[in-house]
Amino acid sequence: MGIAYPFSAIVGQEELKRALLLAAVDPSIGGVLALGDRGTGKSTTVRALADLLPERRVAPGDPYGRTPEEWSAAHPGLPVPKAVKSSIPVVDLPLGVTEDRVVGALDLEKALTKGEKAFEPGLLARAHGGFLYIDEVNLLEDHIVDLLLDVAASGENVVEREGLSLRHPARFVLIGSGNPEEGELRPQLLDRFGLSVDVRTPQDVPTRIEVIRRRDAFDRDPVAFTEAWALKTTKIRRSILAGRKKLASVEVNDGLLEKATRLCLALGTDGLRGELTLLRASRAYAALEGRSEAGVKELRVVASSALRHRLRRDPLDDIGSGARVERAITEALGA
Repeated sequence: MGIAYPFSAIVGQEELKRALLLAAVDPSIGGVLALGDRGTGKSTTVRALADLLPERRVAPGDPYGRTPEEWSAAHPGLPVPKAVKSSIPVVDLPLGVTEDRVVGALDLEKALTKGEKAFEPGLLARAHGGFLYIDEVNLLEDHIVDLLLDVAASGENVVEREGLSLRHPARFVLIGSGNPEEGELRPQLLDRFGLSVDVRTPQDVPTRIEVIRRRDAFDRDPVAFTEAWALKTTKIRRSILAGRKKLASVEVNDGLLEKATRLCLALGTDGLRGELTLLRASRAYAALEGRSEAGVKELRVVASSALRHRLRRDPLDDIGSGARVERAITEALGA
């Protein structure tokens, strides 16, 4: 596997980087959707996240990446295994992937050579406890979208086929990227993303020059380039670890919840996921910044990412969802 471009060396894209860091601090936020121009480094940024993630506890040798407690629940009567450390996975789900590859299927090699019915875990098993990344998510086939929605809602992958019947936990943070000009996401899938980010091509000369300069340096010598950014990468990794530890102690008062609710009402968002995402994202941002309380400052920072994809479409309003959110933020929270 090749060396990933360092997260710390990515120029600009502050909203996308922040959204990914918030999801790393609090996976319950619900994932990240990055939509925008081709060639702006969306995939590069997402794949760079893997090098920042902390280790996790898993049962030794478990093909489903379960914690010792999850393994024990599936094997009642057996002692709880001692945990081992494993990296948090970032798994790619490619376009055109088959259903068997996603959910798992009969291990044909064992079936043919040994006559055994054994299950070969799929991408959902690999992604459990980590991140599932879909590039060009708006082009994903409908039957795969339906499958992902079912698993995301239940947190469990149930397989019943070819004489096999089993289930295993499949809880993951969904990350998607794509170009909206190539197609729209189904509303059910769009609603599953906690945060949504617009990624645009930089329009100023210095930024474009710096992007090209760094990319060229990485392509010529990935090892040296990665080492040059190692200290900043380590600093970001430590901030994620510290944020995870602090998250539970960050306070959110009722006044902030009222502001979040009034903001969602002003924008006419459907359901209550908007408020819940605002709460969790504000708290995660406060934890990432080392603060003990989430306030209006944090709410203002995360509001656009949490709400822009939850707006009802207004054919008479041509200013765009991002501008509508910013206008509502100014009205609800002040300039």
